[in-house]
Amino acid sequence: MEDKILISENKKFIISTEKAKLKIDLILSYLHRSYWASETPAEQIIESINNSLCFGLFEDENQIGFARVITDYSRFAYLADVFILEEWRGKGLCKWLIKTIMEHPKLQKARWMLATKDAHSLYEKFGFTSLNEPEKYMIKKPEMNFNE
Repeated sequence: MEDKILISENKKFIISTEKAKLKIDLILSYLHRSYWASETPAEQIIESINNSLCFGLFEDENQIGFARVITDYSRFAYLADVFILEEWRGKGLCKWLIKTIMEHPKLQKARWMLATKDAHSLYEKFGFTSLNEPEKYMIKKPEMNFNE
């Protein structure tokens, strides 16, 4: 689904959904250092970006943050790969990024999900809660054979 490009501005920072602006090397570098995607092949990360609604956070032309949403634009939205580069943290930029994502006009009817190891208090500010009945949810992880 082709999306109209969404742009949000805040002082000298811009959030954009324009994929052509994304700095793929920077995203790969960060995600390969993260706890959740460190072993994911670059090709798979690039494919996930191509198939998601992506949000880049920029100061001028320098990308300093990223997040993506896996969605059907109707009933479901999964927030993933959220990060702000270390030197830009503590300035409220992640809150602004999440707020911008949550306010996206095409995602207003969706039920949201995400997984986090250490940012529960951040996401709780946007209405996220732990699963009420986690026994009802299941996950299937792919068998990864990186030698193929």
